[in-house]
Amino acid sequence: MVDYHAANQSYQYGPSSGSNGAGGGGSMGDYMAQEDDWDRDLLLDPAWEKQQRKTFTAWCNSHLRKAGTQIENIDEDFRDGLKLMLLLEVISGERLPKPERGKMRVHKINNVNKALDFIASKGVKLVSIGAEEIVDGNAKMTLGMIWTIILRFAIQDISVEETSAKEGLLLWCQRKTAPYKNVNVQNFHISWKDGLAFNALIHRHRPELIEYDKLRKDDPVTNLNNAFEVAEKYLDIPKMLDAEDIVNTARPDEKAIMTYVSSFYHAFSGAQKAETAANRICKVLAVNQENEHLMEDYERLASDLLEWIRRTIPWLEDRVPQKTIQEMQQKLEDFRDYRRVHKPPKVQEKCQLEINFNTLQTKLRLSNRPAFMPSEGKMVSDINNGWQHLEQAEKGYEEWLLNEIRRLERLDHLAEKFRQKASIHEAWTDGKEAMLKQRDYETATLSDIKALIRKHEAFESDLAAHQDRVEQIAAIAQELNELDYYDSHNVNTRCQKICDQWDALVPRCPQEKQLETIDQLHLEYAKRAAPFNNWMESAMEDLQDMFIVHTIEEIEGLISAHDQFKSTLPDADREREAILAIHKEAQRIAESNHIKLSGSNPYTTVTPQIINSKWEKVQQLVPKRDHALLEEQSKQQSNEHLRRQFASQANIVGPWIQTKMEEIGRISIEMNGTLEDQLSHLKQYERSIVDYKPNLDLLEQQHQLIQEALIFDNKHTNYTMEHIRVGWEQLLTTIARTINEVENQILTRDAKGISQEQMQEFRASFNHFDKDHGGALGPEEFKACLISLGYDVENDRQGDAEFNRIMSVVDPNHSGLVTFQAFIDFMSRETTDTDTADQVIASFKVLAGDKNFITAEELRRELPPDQAEYCIARMAPYQGPDAVPGPPPPHREPLTGCLTCLVPELPGPAVGPAEGATATPRKEDLPALLPSLAEAPGGGAALSPLSATEERAGRPPLTHTHTKYTKKNKKIHKNYKKNLKLSENYYLLY
Repeated sequence: MVDYHAANQSYQYGPSSGSNGAGGGGSMGDYMAQEDDWDRDLLLDPAWEKQQRKTFTAWCNSHLRKAGTQIENIDEDFRDGLKLMLLLEVISGERLPKPERGKMRVHKINNVNKALDFIASKGVKLVSIGAEEIVDGNAKMTLGMIWTIILRFAIQDISVEETSAKEGLLLWCQRKTAPYKNVNVQNFHISWKDGLAFNALIHRHRPELIEYDKLRKDDPVTNLNNAFEVAEKYLDIPKMLDAEDIVNTARPDEKAIMTYVSSFYHAFSGAQKAETAANRICKVLAVNQENEHLMEDYERLASDLLEWIRRTIPWLEDRVPQKTIQEMQQKLEDFRDYRRVHKPPKVQEKCQLEINFNTLQTKLRLSNRPAFMPSEGKMVSDINNGWQHLEQAEKGYEEWLLNEIRRLERLDHLAEKFRQKASIHEAWTDGKEAMLKQRDYETATLSDIKALIRKHEAFESDLAAHQDRVEQIAAIAQELNELDYYDSHNVNTRCQKICDQWDALVPRCPQEKQLETIDQLHLEYAKRAAPFNNWMESAMEDLQDMFIVHTIEEIEGLISAHDQFKSTLPDADREREAILAIHKEAQRIAESNHIKLSGSNPYTTVTPQIINSKWEKVQQLVPKRDHALLEEQSKQQSNEHLRRQFASQANIVGPWIQTKMEEIGRISIEMNGTLEDQLSHLKQYERSIVDYKPNLDLLEQQHQLIQEALIFDNKHTNYTMEHIRVGWEQLLTTIARTINEVENQILTRDAKGISQEQMQEFRASFNHFDKDHGGALGPEEFKACLISLGYDVENDRQGDAEFNRIMSVVDPNHSGLVTFQAFIDFMSRETTDTDTADQVIASFKVLAGDKNFITAEELRRELPPDQAEYCIARMAPYQGPDAVPGPPPPHREPLTGCLTCLVPELPGPAVGPAEGATATPRKEDLPALLPSLAEAPGGGAALSPLSATEERAGRPPLTHTHTKYTKKNKKIHKNYKKNLKLSENYYLLY
């Protein structure tokens, strides 16, 4: 220890062989050896002394002003040692011994000795400089002492590429000014005379302040003054030199130039530190904001998709039948529009929602953030459940539509058949009841009675022939009722009328059968004409009957039956001729015996004219039936062509989709090339799948033709359009999900610094235990994988506990499966360390000027506007011991209990948190901002306690979701708060 109180004690100003400087790695001698010994003769040069006085005075004042004082005369104002000690405290940030306040010379010497003692403690050996010389106002000794201080505290710590002090500062100047014309910095004297080097330094760092191209080398005074003024105005560097002194001196003072240039170095290096700090904070905030944006997008898209599902399911579950085929076909067309137009975009939205969710969770995991927990009812599983319900309703709706169309088609056919048979029967019964009610037998002769008896017998035979038709009409009516025909009431009314009329006819058959046989020919004619007439009516009815067929086999069966009917026509024609022959024979006998007949055959109303007329009708209907059957045959042949056409395409597209699904599954578990190679291959694969879409569109067109033709089955293929659609949607979803998985693996690899070899090792281990190649490991498979990697998870109490801990990390939803993404996330956390919380906190302190808090003004000055406001809205007000209470700012409600702090030098009351000081983030207070903090237990969102102000304002805590405080997450909240040691007045910065 040097005795500074010894009389006439002097300190040498020169290199020291011993101690190192506190702020650097080399000794004071390392930089002092580069300096020439103090040349007292040079100090006698008035020009140099003037430059040094001005420069050193300005440099001292730039620091003393921070303590609220300054000096006017450098060799006078330091004589008592008080301001000298204050200067050293300001520039070192350390406390010196308490100065003596006496006015006597001994007090001043003691103060100066304390200052010199402090300088010596920093590794500086002073040569021939003693306290008495400073107290006596020795100018050259005082200047030498100040230069020593400048070297130690302003220049020694400068380090550029393993060079320090003077050489480091010179190299820094050379590097920064190298791109500028007319600038060649080789020293700290004549290289700076023209002023261009000063302007180049400023322009390099703040190009908006200097118009360098307008400067002229032949105008040094203007150049120097421009640089000095800009530095003072915009960079807070005081003017330490006079342009005229530099220009008018052959060799400007090197120490003055070095002192001034070092101020530029510190100003710009400080700005660089602030910029680096701001960039680091911006990067973290950008990740935060992007994650919040993804969360908001997920919530919005999930809400929209769930709302669409909620609106669509009731429409698909609507089973109210329509009255006509046309109305049901319109419903079928609406359903086609739904499948072609409305659903495909929603399939894409669902797929994109899952991809966004997985990407968000990956980014959160990579930054060691709690997993994103969507709002209640908006989980991916909720969306999948809703989608499954939608598809079940959709499938049931299509089946119902087709069944309804079949039902209505059948109803239309039956209704038409009912109308035809009812009309025929009603025409036959017309007048029959009135005939039976006649009492003409009461006044008839015997011969008339016999004729009436035979006539009634013929009617009874005709009545029996019509019994089947009545039963058919009743059966058709019954079937229409069972099929819920919309006009069942009118059908039932008409059927009941026919049945009542029939019941009225049957009991009215007379009971008398004792009369004689009347004319045999007429009777035989009547008996044979009635069934033949009935056969013709049935034939006409059958020839006009509607038919519904769905296959080529069915129409061919109808054609075969029709051909058989046509083969019976010659026999029928012979029967017709025989019946007509009986009538002709009766006419011939009557004419030959001059018997006058009363008119028509008394035994029947079926005249030969009726028989001939109906026979001609049958002859006309046969070719029409031929034509209808041939048309239907052509239609069924066309339908068969459509079936085969669809089946041919479906039997190609269906296996193609299945093959692609299997190939994607293989690609996702193989390790061919780097992840980028795999991603490129998958995207090419995706493009090839998208390029295949026209084949699916062609199949859709063919399917539409099939539906328009009302074709309901296809024996030529096992693939339905529904199967193809579902397979295609699954294929698109699977390739998109696989691409997203690889992208997330790349994100994980890059964020965690995992090498390609490590990633391949992870994949090989995973695949080895993925026995079924399903892309996920069961608990036992995962345990075996961990054991192979050296984890102690054997089947004992300790091993089981460790395995359960790991499973809670990789499978937070307890699905019983571990995906490859969850596996590599776990392995990357185990093998890498990305704790950068301290760096971010240090960055905030840089922006805050090393204070314990940062003001809103500082945030707005250093950060982009959106990120500054983002911080201000989320950071808690400072409540440290130096907090200053004050009234709220204008136009703001009182914030009782909210304390904030301003920079101590600034007068005035404190303001609210959005306008005033904000607590500098601490590691335990900013878990969401910093990427190194622990995740919330259970993988959910951590809850933040309300501050007193927030409670009074009725606002929820600022978390990424307003999670409902249920019993389930109560434990999460408790554990998370315990782990993070949250203050009641701090928010999580999400």
